[in-house]
Amino acid sequence: MPDHFTETTSRGWGSRMGDSIKGVLAGIVLFFLSFPLLWWNEGRAVQTAKSLEEGASEVVHVDADKIDKKHDGDLVHVTGEAKTDEKLADDDFGVTAPALKLYRNVEMYQWVEESHSETRKKLGGGTETTTTYDYKKEWKDSLVDSGSFKHPEDHTNPGSMPVEARAVIAKKITLGAFTLPEEAVSRIDKREPLRMDDKSAESLPSSLKDKAKVNEGGFYMGASPASPAIGDVKVTFELVKPATVSLVADQSDDTFAPHHAEAGDDVLLLEYGKKSADAMFTAAQEANATLTWILRAVGFIAMVIGLALIFGPISTAGDVIPFVGSLLGLGTGIFAFVISLALSLVTIAIAWIFYRPLLGIPLLVISVGAIVGLSIVGAKKKKAAAGG
Repeated sequence: MPDHFTETTSRGWGSRMGDSIKGVLAGIVLFFLSFPLLWWNEGRAVQTAKSLEEGASEVVHVDADKIDKKHDGDLVHVTGEAKTDEKLADDDFGVTAPALKLYRNVEMYQWVEESHSETRKKLGGGTETTTTYDYKKEWKDSLVDSGSFKHPEDHTNPGSMPVEARAVIAKKITLGAFTLPEEAVSRIDKREPLRMDDKSAESLPSSLKDKAKVNEGGFYMGASPASPAIGDVKVTFELVKPATVSLVADQSDDTFAPHHAEAGDDVLLLEYGKKSADAMFTAAQEANATLTWILRAVGFIAMVIGLALIFGPISTAGDVIPFVGSLLGLGTGIFAFVISLALSLVTIAIAWIFYRPLLGIPLLVISVGAIVGLSIVGAKKKKAAAGG
């Protein structure tokens, strides 16, 4: 069977118009959901910023090597080596290592489907879509369902992964005299390769000695690494070594817990290396600002898409003459962008007035000014066009 297929499908104007009308409902939902998303994001950003400001004003530095009971319940900053006395083991492959974490990564050689479509408008409002399907063999770390392929014949993958990925984590990881809680341990995750060699092959369980061979620092399960076949498996290992870390959290007996700020957030910060409390809080504030802008963009894009879907039937109706439909689509797209930008700014400004009035009021003035300015420019253009 070939590994490249091309199919052409056609849709009539009536079918497209029906879908556009259905899209209006989805657009309305998306449009109105964007407002609470933008509002919630501003509240979240302010709450997190205030919580971090509060934490930065309260944190005290403590020595990692001894536990001072007088700081129980206090927000503390501590620096030291995160380590363990345990030796981690993956018994399935006979792999052991002194580490905080030991990861087994598994990849299987499988068929993957790639598709690409091009749609052409036709006179009368219909469309013709040409779709190409390509089938390639690749190493994938999860099961690819070949049953969902457009052309599954002769492109069949195994029904399950013969070996599963897994992680082994030390039961007790310490920071000086303290024991690190699970939330802190989860943030210590700089992985390094753990390479297998001929001695590693000798440690394989008897059930795998004839199935697995050492190749490129890992184990290969298949006939020939040079000519992989569908279903062949590569197993590699990574570990997280003991490392110096800095932590900000509440001291709780001989361990730590997230600090619940009066502003509302739980604060627990961890970074690799020796970092001051000030540097850690500054980095956390920068991360909060970055997330805020990302979510603002998500809310704005959701609003644009929602309006574009609402106006979708206009361009679809114009597609009876393809050139007209394209112009209408461009016009409604620009309109959706401009209106969404103005409404997003106004929503953010009102939210800031609610959460932080001194900063929100100037932003609202700028937003309203932008809308008024756009209206004046539009009116002048109409007047000029009428006068011409």
